Amino acid sequence: MIQLLNRRDFIGRTAVAGAVSAGLYVNPVAAGESKSPNEKLNIAAVGVAHKGEHNIKQLTGQNIVALCDVDSSYLTRLSAQFPKARTYRDYRKLIEAEHNRIDAVVVSTADHNHAPATVRALSAGKHVYCEKPLTHTVHEARLVARLATKNKLATQMGTQIHASNNYRRVVEVIQSGAIGPVTRVYNWCNKNWSGGRFEKWNKPTPANLDWDLWLGPARKRAYSPHIHPANWRRFWAYGSGTFGDMAAHIMDLPFWALKLRYPTRVAARGPEVDPVGTPKWCMAEYDFPARGDLPAVKFYWSDGGRHYGLVKQTRDRRNRPLSRWGLGVLFVGEKGMLAADYGHYELFPQERFSGFTPPKQTIPNSIGHWNEWVRACKTGSPTTCNFDYSGALTETILLGVVAFRCGQTLEWDAPNLKTTNTTAAERFVTKHHRAGWDV
Repeated sequence: MIQLLNRRDFIGRTAVAGAVSAGLYVNPVAAGESKSPNEKLNIAAVGVAHKGEHNIKQLTGQNIVALCDVDSSYLTRLSAQFPKARTYRDYRKLIEAEHNRIDAVVVSTADHNHAPATVRALSAGKHVYCEKPLTHTVHEARLVARLATKNKLATQMGTQIHASNNYRRVVEVIQSGAIGPVTRVYNWCNKNWSGGRFEKWNKPTPANLDWDLWLGPARKRAYSPHIHPANWRRFWAYGSGTFGDMAAHIMDLPFWALKLRYPTRVAARGPEVDPVGTPKWCMAEYDFPARGDLPAVKFYWSDGGRHYGLVKQTRDRRNRPLSRWGLGVLFVGEKGMLAADYGHYELFPQERFSGFTPPKQTIPNSIGHWNEWVRACKTGSPTTCNFDYSGALTETILLGVVAFRCGQTLEWDAPNLKTTNTTAAERFVTKHHRAGWDV
């Protein structure tokens, strides 16, 4: 691991490095030290397939100077689009070799590699954009958030819906008091990632894939098909099922609107826990304490087609139950309710809110989720999904996963990052990282 240094000290100590272990010349002048917002960032992309490629395409106004992927088929294809970018299979080597040439890193790997890659980038003084969920464990989320704050770096988690106009208008309506103080919130997603199974493979590992690098911090095991590139979310070792995939987008809205931070109690249920694969469905309940003048909140999550009663009973403008929406959030206040998905919101009872006039717009429309991060890297302006905010959101989501996996209600001591009523959760709050991949 690179020693933790602030950006100025790090650059000062490495400016005369010249040639590095990968045999590449490193410009002794750090590209990111300009204060001009008109200069382009030098960006390294870790993970270039699927969502990684999409993230890169949103940043083509900057300089894409390094690409990294464990799969040569994706790396070769993206390299053809960015022929001047240096290519790597191992993000540890990229960050070591390019540390004095890059300003920022985009992490778009499988979840289990998020924290190891992000911690190395932050420790090297680089701004980071990381896909959701921010990390694979609760402990990693707290570590990454603290490191980003300590090093005063521009960060953003890839919850792109946060930048939508609809989410901003919902936050304004809720915070205006239109439905009164909110004491309950229901979050749901009908999607399903489940049933991961390791399979025997009697052939050579596919030539395009460095399986050991793909495993990274995870336990070493023989290659198993049908995991990379598209199904790793179905495995506890690499993802967290539907809960870990989708809650970062959906729970983000009430987290923002209600100024939530850490829960005090978490319980979850679902099918019998499988040690390898994620469940077909999961339902979780959280208790959040009062925040200033805002009351305590009962907070619910459900996925895989399971729903709480109020979500099934409440009907939208087309007379469909809210459970028919593919995903959504239902806020329950003293004066009414508000349901929202990514693109619209509705108020209930409908007759009470007939002719409703939305409050004055107070939250500016976004310049774009990626543009917001780029501007922050250059000018120090804030981002709305920085790692302090998204770290707490990720912790909350993953605590629901922990409660399900350990099969117990958790009384959560957030300041000390531990449960106070059971030790069964400890092995899921944190995890062992393979030697060479520790955080």
